[in-house]
Amino acid sequence: MFYGKNIAQYEASVSNNVAIKNVEKTENPNYVFITIDTQNLKASELTFSFKLKNKVAFTQKYSLKERRANSADRKSYDASDMMYLIMPDRFANGNPKNDSDPVLTEKGNRQDPSGRHGGDIEGIIKNLDYISSLGATTIWSTPLCEDNDKQHSYHTYGQSDVYKIDPRYGTNDDYARLSAEMHKKNMKLVMDYVTNHWGITHWMMKDIPTKTWFNQFETFTQTHHRREVITDIHASKTDQEVCVDGWFVPSMPDLNLRNPLVAKYLTQNAIWWIEFANLDGFRVDTYNYSDKTAMANWAKAITTEYPNFNIVGEIWMHNQANLAFWQKDSKVGAIENYNSNLPSVMDFTLQSQITSAFNEDEPNWDSGLIKFYNNFAMDFLYPNTNNILVFSENHDTDRMNDKFKYDLPKYKLAMTLLATVRGIPQIYYGSEIGMGGDKGKGGDADIRQDFPGGWAGDKNNAFTKEGRTAQQAAYFDFTSKLFNWRKTNEAVHFGKMTHYIPENNTYVYFRYTDAKTVMVVFNNNAKEQTVKTNRFKENIKNFKSGKDVITGKTFDLSSEITLEPKSAVILELE
Repeated sequence: MFYGKNIAQYEASVSNNVAIKNVEKTENPNYVFITIDTQNLKASELTFSFKLKNKVAFTQKYSLKERRANSADRKSYDASDMMYLIMPDRFANGNPKNDSDPVLTEKGNRQDPSGRHGGDIEGIIKNLDYISSLGATTIWSTPLCEDNDKQHSYHTYGQSDVYKIDPRYGTNDDYARLSAEMHKKNMKLVMDYVTNHWGITHWMMKDIPTKTWFNQFETFTQTHHRREVITDIHASKTDQEVCVDGWFVPSMPDLNLRNPLVAKYLTQNAIWWIEFANLDGFRVDTYNYSDKTAMANWAKAITTEYPNFNIVGEIWMHNQANLAFWQKDSKVGAIENYNSNLPSVMDFTLQSQITSAFNEDEPNWDSGLIKFYNNFAMDFLYPNTNNILVFSENHDTDRMNDKFKYDLPKYKLAMTLLATVRGIPQIYYGSEIGMGGDKGKGGDADIRQDFPGGWAGDKNNAFTKEGRTAQQAAYFDFTSKLFNWRKTNEAVHFGKMTHYIPENNTYVYFRYTDAKTVMVVFNNNAKEQTVKTNRFKENIKNFKSGKDVITGKTFDLSSEITLEPKSAVILELE
């Protein structure tokens, strides 16, 4: 894509005998889209010449760069990983000099709960050892590309330039350096990619390439967020159109991926970032707010280029059939002759149950731990249960620790579940030191507080063992031990799962391969519970005992297991 005043009036040619396959112009004369044949071309610098009346008016250089060795076969994140979610503005300020930028509107102001606080890429790099010590192998950062909104730009989902890292976070080279430093530590970097919308201050909004680049109505129309209409066979066309084409919020113009130029732009941009920053995967925001056929084509283009590349889509729905519809090769999707080509989805059904179930001490027909049994009983709908992102919270949800009223035993129950069920566990920055926040009272800013110790002068530095309070240490030490153990056990990565109907608000399941068996037992009661083991002979088989991976205590499996109130054990069977 070339952009310039009346650029469409010029005739283009390319150096090095490169063939131009197509030239496409739109109603806006300031854009021209040129397709060249790069097959079999070596890395080189091309020169595009633009002529008017047979005279060269100007030229533009374009570089074809060498790809990394084995780039197409790059390994991505999977169920052997633990993903750590960071909001960079709120994590750590590694370079205070970039807190504000002279060109960008919003300046750093840590006193404003919803303002920019100064966290940046350098802050992440400086704390990689902390993240690794927690047992995390993968980092998902919320978007880092430039967001020039006048306020609330810290979340960076309203991007104004998708080829440029926001200067208040650092530079493109800083982002590539983050990736390189992570790879030295055998960690993986996941980019939060946004296909549905850009920000109102995106430079193309000032001079739209074509009237169909963004979805627009005669008057402003916001999506109704009822994404059930996408798969509803009874839905009206009007409802479906407003869902997909309506803007997410007034400050986020809705991209029209049905326009081939837009789809190509986003595909090439995604591939460019994968190559430039040597990325290990994507998380895609508001995935099913875009046209589903266009999104299937986008995901197919990326995964054809990189067959092992994992992409998890944000499908914020609380029904397993709705979620399963969106995973690649879904038989639910096949009912409507649809294949999303999206490898992974986020398990919002499980997320919604975690903070409710562990708060329910008294079991009823549909409360307490039966919620987890019912959730996993629906796994037959998914084509690949190992490749589902499991989590208890993220940057948009209520904070788990606040929901648990900072009850450490309940936190341990939730983390134990995430570490041992099928899928890819994700935890949200700060939860591992007991951070909370009430979205209902304090809004998004309250669930996106600054990590203590990330700023010079912070009284409490939870990044270091010496700096943690006793309470923070209790949270951290448990989480670190749990997820560092998880790294070593293949049974909870890709093993099969057998679970048993909960009784008396206790829940037992097994994760196992031919070589290893793990037994997980939950007691969600406020009182001690004894669980008879005879019921589980089908999975215990000839094992005599199990060693708790957290305490090291050995449990005799011959008769019964007694658990303390609100506790769980993870037993490696011997």
